[in-house]
Amino acid sequence: MTGFISNLKTELKGDRVIWVLISLMTLVSLLGVYSSTGSLSHKEQGGNTEYYLVKQGFIVLFGFFIMYVLHRLHYLRFHRIAPFLFIVAIPLLIFTLLFGVDINSARRWIEIPILGFTFQSSDFARLALILYLARTISSKQSNIKDFKSAFLPLILPVIIICFLIAPADLSTALLLFSTCIAMMFVGRVAVKYILMLVLLAIIAFSILILLGHFFPDMVRLATWIERIREFTTDSDGGFQVQQSKIAIANGGFFGMGPGQSIQRNFLPSSYADFIYAILVEEYGLLGGLFVISLYLGFFFRITRLVTKSTKAFGAMVVTGLGFSFVFQAFINIAVATHLVPVTGVTLPMISLGGTSIIMNCISLGIILSVSKFVESSNIGTDVATNQ
Repeated sequence: MTGFISNLKTELKGDRVIWVLISLMTLVSLLGVYSSTGSLSHKEQGGNTEYYLVKQGFIVLFGFFIMYVLHRLHYLRFHRIAPFLFIVAIPLLIFTLLFGVDINSARRWIEIPILGFTFQSSDFARLALILYLARTISSKQSNIKDFKSAFLPLILPVIIICFLIAPADLSTALLLFSTCIAMMFVGRVAVKYILMLVLLAIIAFSILILLGHFFPDMVRLATWIERIREFTTDSDGGFQVQQSKIAIANGGFFGMGPGQSIQRNFLPSSYADFIYAILVEEYGLLGGLFVISLYLGFFFRITRLVTKSTKAFGAMVVTGLGFSFVFQAFINIAVATHLVPVTGVTLPMISLGGTSIIMNCISLGIILSVSKFVESSNIGTDVATNQ
């Protein structure tokens, strides 16, 4: 056992606290997915309740393999491929908008021929934009306050990607836009320019609302209005939130116990968008606080990485990918507790998922790659060139 732990420490580089936090998230995921997919298993898999547990397990294992491979690479490799990823993301989003698979009245997925699974292009676009923005901010540090040479190259990528994501997935677009604002703030972009970007985003959103009146099948305007109406005028927040709050209330302080959830039979997307409510129902307030502590712990570790990184690109990458991960988690929890309108974002690394978990693992692998070289630079072994 001692030898195994020693070998594990040798193989897993970077911030080991982050490795532990991610591992705990996946453990919570397997418990939550197994419990919350009971009804789905009977509906889709003929009562095979182990199907989604095994599927989630394989996806997590594959995701950890990708994370391991990426964390062994030097993070500056992503500096080189960022423009290529950004260029690929734009036609992918356009294709999704025009020809994507419609699931739950949202056209967010591309179906992969022959293989038979769907791919959410916005997840790829989010990674591509964050890496591209990190590259641009880090390369412009010497004149980051200049409008023409520094800020203009940051405006168009953000507006284009978020504008293409928003018609079918407004919550992801807003999450990504907020992440970009955070990256610019950390990257020392002038506040007046950031406010200018916010103004441009408001104008772009107004255009989307106008397009929604003429192309209701493409822009989910009716869904946006309904969710805002439910949040502002309905004290229960609509059926989904009502069932979520019942689940949380059932949990009490210690919970009903593993596998004892009642609301999993009534709550739509209990295994995805509302898995936090099921976890609280079964493991109580203590379980809910434990999940929150995992994301808070991750936030503090990435904040530490940002402050310790001597390379601008590494700091920007960790800011973008790490903050996006944490923002998404707390938006999901806020939805389950009726603090914000219902969105379509999942609880990262915990909700049932395919491409979302893989893309999160890619992001985490890059973060761990940065942490590996940050740690080595503290003992004088980081040979990375300054970016």
